[in-house]
Amino acid sequence: MTDSKLALPLMDSIQRWQAIAVPNAAARHGLKDLEGLIAALEKLRGELVFEDEPASFEAALTACKEKEA
Repeated sequence: MTDSKLALPLMDSIQRWQAIAVPNAAARHGLKDLEGLIAALEKLRGELVFEDEPASFEAALTACKEKEA
């Protein structure tokens, strides 16, 4: 299996920062999947936005609060 161009630098970073090496083919495959995930998220850039008027946390707590007798 060939490593993606992102996997090799990630394995190097993991080795340097955590002092551990990628232990097996499954771990290398996981790093390869990460490249696809990053690409998919980059395609969504600019499409995901917050609501114009986000719900207030305090308002949500008040709405869920049991009514006092």
